Amino acid sequence: MEAWVSVPIESRQIQRLIDQLGLRGGAPDLQQALADAIELWLVEQRKLQVGGAPCSVHGYQWKTVFLPDGTLLRTVSYHDEQCARVQGNEIIFNGRVVTPNQLAHWAGRGTRNAWNDIYVRRPQDKFYIHASRLRMLVQQEQAQAQEIPRPACDAAAVTSVATPASNLLSDLVNACAAVLQRTLLPMAASAHGSSEPTVFAAASPASRAAEPAPREGGKGEGWELPERRKFRFRLEDVAFS
Repeated sequence: MEAWVSVPIESRQIQRLIDQLGLRGGAPDLQQALADAIELWLVEQRKLQVGGAPCSVHGYQWKTVFLPDGTLLRTVSYHDEQCARVQGNEIIFNGRVVTPNQLAHWAGRGTRNAWNDIYVRRPQDKFYIHASRLRMLVQQEQAQAQEIPRPACDAAAVTSVATPASNLLSDLVNACAAVLQRTLLPMAASAHGSSEPTVFAAASPASRAAEPAPREGGKGEGWELPERRKFRFRLEDVAFS
Protein backbone atom coordinates (compact mmCIF):
# COMPACT_ATOMS: atom_id res chain seq x y z
CA MET A 1 0.00 0.00 0.00
CA GLU A 2 1.47 3.34 -1.02
CA ALA A 3 1.74 6.14 1.49
CA TRP A 4 0.31 9.54 0.74
CA VAL A 5 1.73 12.88 1.82
CA SER A 6 0.30 16.38 1.80
CA VAL A 7 2.30 19.10 0.05
CA PRO A 8 1.26 22.77 0.37
CA ILE A 9 0.71 24.44 -3.01
CA GLU A 10 -0.22 28.03 -3.67
CA SER A 11 -3.80 28.61 -4.66
CA ARG A 12 -2.86 30.59 -7.77
CA GLN A 13 -0.75 27.69 -9.04
CA ILE A 14 -3.68 25.34 -8.58
CA GLN A 15 -5.92 27.78 -10.43
CA ARG A 16 -3.45 28.03 -13.33
CA LEU A 17 -3.30 24.25 -13.50
CA ILE A 18 -7.11 23.99 -13.56
CA ASP A 19 -7.30 26.59 -16.34
CA GLN A 20 -4.70 24.71 -18.41
CA LEU A 21 -6.55 21.43 -17.94
CA GLY A 22 -9.76 23.15 -18.94
CA LEU A 23 -8.21 24.17 -22.24
CA ARG A 24 -7.47 20.52 -23.00
CA GLY A 25 -11.08 19.54 -22.38
CA GLY A 26 -12.62 17.04 -20.03
CA ALA A 27 -12.89 17.00 -16.29
CA PRO A 28 -9.75 18.28 -14.58
CA ASP A 29 -7.81 15.58 -12.75
CA LEU A 30 -5.50 17.52 -10.46
CA GLN A 31 -3.87 14.47 -8.91
CA GLN A 32 -2.86 12.99 -12.26
CA ALA A 33 -1.73 16.37 -13.58
CA LEU A 34 0.54 16.91 -10.58
CA ALA A 35 2.00 13.42 -10.90
CA ASP A 36 2.70 13.96 -14.61
CA ALA A 37 4.39 17.31 -13.88
CA ILE A 38 6.65 15.73 -11.27
CA GLU A 39 7.63 12.87 -13.60
CA LEU A 40 8.36 15.31 -16.43
CA TRP A 41 10.57 17.37 -14.14
CA LEU A 42 12.50 14.29 -12.99
CA VAL A 43 13.08 13.21 -16.60
CA GLU A 44 14.48 16.62 -17.49
CA GLN A 45 16.77 16.57 -14.47
CA ARG A 46 18.16 13.16 -15.41
CA LYS A 47 19.02 14.51 -18.84
CA LEU A 48 21.15 17.23 -17.28
CA GLN A 49 23.10 14.89 -15.04
CA VAL A 50 26.82 14.38 -15.61
CA GLY A 51 27.38 11.46 -17.93
CA GLY A 52 24.04 11.78 -19.67
CA ALA A 53 23.67 11.61 -23.44
CA PRO A 54 25.03 14.86 -24.95
CA CYS A 55 22.28 14.92 -27.58
CA SER A 56 19.63 14.93 -24.86
CA VAL A 57 20.90 18.23 -23.40
CA HIS A 58 19.31 21.18 -25.19
CA GLY A 59 19.65 24.88 -24.64
CA TYR A 60 20.72 28.21 -26.07
CA GLN A 61 24.36 29.29 -26.02
CA TRP A 62 24.48 33.04 -25.33
CA LYS A 63 28.13 34.06 -25.72
CA THR A 64 29.81 32.44 -22.70
CA VAL A 65 26.52 31.70 -20.89
CA PHE A 66 24.61 28.49 -21.59
CA LEU A 67 20.85 28.67 -21.06
CA PRO A 68 19.45 25.15 -20.73
CA ASP A 69 16.05 24.13 -22.02
CA GLY A 70 13.33 25.57 -19.82
CA THR A 71 15.19 28.77 -18.92
CA LEU A 72 12.99 31.83 -18.46
CA LEU A 73 14.06 35.28 -19.67
CA ARG A 74 12.32 38.35 -18.31
CA THR A 75 12.67 42.04 -19.09
CA VAL A 76 10.75 45.05 -17.82
CA SER A 77 10.38 48.30 -19.75
CA TYR A 78 8.01 51.14 -18.85
CA HIS A 79 6.44 48.89 -16.18
CA ASP A 80 5.65 46.36 -18.91
CA GLU A 81 6.98 42.89 -18.18
CA GLN A 82 7.82 40.63 -21.12
CA CYS A 83 8.91 37.02 -20.78
CA ALA A 84 10.47 34.48 -23.11
CA ARG A 85 11.42 30.85 -22.73
CA VAL A 86 14.16 28.60 -24.01
CA GLN A 87 12.58 25.69 -25.85
CA GLY A 88 14.98 23.18 -27.25
CA ASN A 89 17.83 25.19 -28.73
CA GLU A 90 15.88 28.39 -29.38
CA ILE A 91 14.41 31.33 -27.47
CA ILE A 92 10.68 31.74 -28.07
CA PHE A 93 9.05 35.15 -27.53
CA ASN A 94 5.37 35.61 -28.45
CA GLY A 95 5.56 32.59 -30.73
CA ARG A 96 8.65 33.81 -32.59
CA VAL A 97 12.25 32.69 -32.46
CA VAL A 98 14.39 35.57 -31.18
CA THR A 99 17.85 36.29 -29.89
CA PRO A 100 18.52 37.98 -26.53
CA ASN A 101 19.24 41.27 -28.29
CA GLN A 102 15.98 41.06 -30.25
CA LEU A 103 14.10 40.27 -27.06
CA ALA A 104 15.55 43.34 -25.34
CA HIS A 105 14.84 45.58 -28.36
CA TRP A 106 11.30 44.41 -29.05
CA ALA A 107 10.28 44.27 -25.40
CA GLY A 108 11.81 47.68 -24.67
CA ARG A 109 10.65 49.22 -27.95
CA GLY A 110 14.09 50.70 -28.58
CA THR A 111 17.82 50.09 -28.55
CA ARG A 112 18.71 48.12 -25.45
CA ASN A 113 21.65 46.24 -24.01
CA ALA A 114 20.46 42.69 -23.47
CA TRP A 115 23.03 41.99 -20.71
CA ASN A 116 21.72 44.93 -18.69
CA ASP A 117 17.98 44.50 -19.36
CA ILE A 118 17.35 40.74 -19.19
CA TYR A 119 16.95 38.62 -16.08
CA VAL A 120 17.50 34.88 -16.36
CA ARG A 121 16.10 32.00 -14.37
CA ARG A 122 17.46 28.59 -15.25
CA PRO A 123 15.73 25.37 -14.14
CA GLN A 124 18.17 24.94 -11.26
CA ASP A 125 17.81 28.53 -10.06
CA LYS A 126 15.40 29.63 -7.35
CA PHE A 127 15.41 33.30 -8.34
CA TYR A 128 16.02 35.44 -11.38
CA ILE A 129 19.63 36.46 -11.93
CA HIS A 130 20.73 39.54 -13.82
CA ALA A 131 22.28 38.48 -17.12
CA SER A 132 25.42 40.58 -16.59
CA ARG A 133 25.95 39.06 -13.14
CA LEU A 134 25.43 35.57 -14.54
CA ARG A 135 28.05 36.27 -17.21
CA MET A 136 30.51 37.48 -14.57
CA LEU A 137 29.99 34.31 -12.50
CA VAL A 138 30.59 32.14 -15.56
CA GLN A 139 33.78 34.04 -16.40
CA GLN A 140 35.07 33.57 -12.85
CA GLU A 141 34.41 29.82 -13.03
CA GLN A 142 36.22 29.60 -16.37
CA ALA A 143 39.20 31.56 -15.03
CA GLN A 144 39.46 29.26 -12.01
CA ALA A 145 39.29 26.18 -14.24
CA GLN A 146 42.06 27.50 -16.52
CA GLU A 147 44.46 28.34 -13.71
CA ILE A 148 47.56 26.10 -13.73
CA PRO A 149 48.28 24.77 -10.23
CA ARG A 150 51.72 25.80 -9.12
CA PRO A 151 53.69 23.54 -6.74
CA ALA A 152 54.12 25.10 -3.34
CA CYS A 153 57.72 26.14 -2.76
CA ASP A 154 58.93 25.39 0.75
CA ALA A 155 61.19 28.19 1.95
CA ALA A 156 62.85 25.88 4.48
CA ALA A 157 63.74 23.41 1.73
CA VAL A 158 65.24 26.17 -0.42
CA THR A 159 67.27 27.41 2.53
CA SER A 160 68.50 23.92 3.32
CA VAL A 161 69.64 23.47 -0.27
CA ALA A 162 71.24 26.87 -0.70
CA THR A 163 73.04 27.03 2.65
CA PRO A 164 75.39 24.02 2.14
CA ALA A 165 76.38 25.33 -1.30
CA SER A 166 77.30 28.74 0.07
CA ASN A 167 79.20 27.17 2.97
CA LEU A 168 81.12 24.92 0.57
CA LEU A 169 82.14 27.88 -1.58
CA SER A 170 83.28 29.85 1.47
CA ASP A 171 85.34 26.90 2.75
CA LEU A 172 86.95 26.45 -0.66
CA VAL A 173 87.99 30.13 -0.85
CA ASN A 174 89.44 30.00 2.68
CA ALA A 175 91.38 26.83 1.89
CA CYS A 176 92.89 28.36 -1.28
CA ALA A 177 93.90 31.49 0.64
CA ALA A 178 95.57 29.41 3.35
CA VAL A 179 97.53 27.39 0.77
CA LEU A 180 98.73 30.51 -1.02
CA GLN A 181 99.76 32.11 2.25
CA ARG A 182 101.76 29.08 3.38
CA THR A 183 103.46 28.86 -0.04
CA LEU A 184 104.28 32.51 -0.73
CA LEU A 185 105.02 33.74 2.80
CA PRO A 186 108.42 31.99 3.15
CA MET A 187 109.42 33.11 -0.34
CA ALA A 188 108.58 36.73 0.39
CA ALA A 189 110.38 36.60 3.75
CA SER A 190 113.59 35.20 2.23
CA ALA A 191 113.63 37.78 -0.59
CA HIS A 192 113.05 40.93 1.50
CA GLY A 193 114.39 39.88 4.86
CA SER A 194 112.55 39.05 8.00
CA SER A 195 112.61 42.67 9.26
CA GLU A 196 110.52 44.02 6.39
CA PRO A 197 106.76 43.37 6.51
CA THR A 198 105.43 41.16 3.72
CA VAL A 199 102.17 41.46 1.85
CA PHE A 200 100.58 38.65 3.83
CA ALA A 201 101.89 39.97 7.10
CA ALA A 202 100.41 43.38 6.33
CA ALA A 203 97.12 41.80 5.34
CA SER A 204 96.84 39.75 8.53
CA PRO A 205 94.51 40.97 11.31
CA ALA A 206 97.43 41.28 13.76
CA SER A 207 99.38 43.63 11.50
CA ARG A 208 96.23 45.68 10.77
CA ALA A 209 95.62 46.10 14.48
CA ALA A 210 99.24 47.21 15.21
CA GLU A 211 99.87 50.93 15.28
CA PRO A 212 102.43 52.44 12.87
CA ALA A 213 105.93 53.22 14.22
CA PRO A 214 106.49 56.89 15.23
CA ARG A 215 108.55 59.06 12.88
CA GLU A 216 112.06 60.11 13.91
CA GLY A 217 112.18 63.74 14.92
CA GLY A 218 115.94 64.25 14.48
CA LYS A 219 117.63 66.36 11.84
CA GLY A 220 118.47 64.67 8.60
CA GLU A 221 121.87 64.14 7.09
CA GLY A 222 123.53 67.31 5.79
CA TRP A 223 121.21 69.65 7.65
CA GLU A 224 124.15 71.80 8.93
CA LEU A 225 125.90 72.22 5.60
CA PRO A 226 126.58 75.92 4.67
CA GLU A 227 124.91 75.68 1.28
CA ARG A 228 121.59 74.69 2.92
CA ARG A 229 121.51 77.52 5.45
CA LYS A 230 120.13 80.01 2.94
CA PHE A 231 116.95 77.93 2.60
CA ARG A 232 116.22 78.14 6.27
CA PHE A 233 113.34 80.43 7.23
CA ARG A 234 110.75 80.80 9.92
CA LEU A 235 107.06 80.15 9.38
CA GLU A 236 106.28 83.49 11.08
CA ASP A 237 108.27 85.38 8.43
CA VAL A 238 106.43 83.60 5.62
CA ALA A 239 102.99 84.07 7.15
CA PHE A 240 103.32 87.77 7.98
CA SER A 241 105.63 88.99 5.18
